[in-house]
Amino acid sequence: MAGVYTEASMSLDGYISGPGESGFDLLFRWYENGDVPVPTAKPDMTFRTSPASAGHVRRTMDETGTLVVGRRLFDLIGGWDGRHPLDKPVVVVTHHVPDGWPRPDAPFTFVTEGIEAAVAQARELAGDRWVGVNGGTIARQCLDAGLLDEIRVNLVPVLLGGGVPFFDQLGHPPVELTGPTVIEGDQVTHLYYRVRRP
Repeated sequence: MAGVYTEASMSLDGYISGPGESGFDLLFRWYENGDVPVPTAKPDMTFRTSPASAGHVRRTMDETGTLVVGRRLFDLIGGWDGRHPLDKPVVVVTHHVPDGWPRPDAPFTFVTEGIEAAVAQARELAGDRWVGVNGGTIARQCLDAGLLDEIRVNLVPVLLGGGVPFFDQLGHPPVELTGPTVIEGDQVTHLYYRVRRP
């Protein structure tokens, strides 16, 4: 198995969304600022990035076997209308399974037993590919539980001044990382860090 990673587009001052869930247009602008098309499983969602960013996105799509997200994101995005753009199985960490779910035609698994159980389920579904976990609370829980192997930052040259940090209130700081591997895109720098084990 490849391992467990988290990835997010992050402002230079460390936020993955701005105050009041703002700033996404700035954080995700790099998905639309190039000439290289990168199609997804959603016909209406084709990214157009720089060649370097296209390579990064394609690598993520190819290497990822399963995703783990929180219930808040799942509700906010409306369950991706039943199909994630990466066309991968999604494990949703929740206290309660939402009404109308699970659906037989949608690749969503709802886990109510916590982050360890969710990641274990995701590993089974991923086989020998990576498990990708959502940034914010889910990533912090994975890091605190010793489940996170890699942190991928899409560093965007903007200062949001507040909002939701990529990592907040770590249970066992400091956490040391190795790297980074650096891919320079247009208006974004892709950074890959490995989590150093104690």
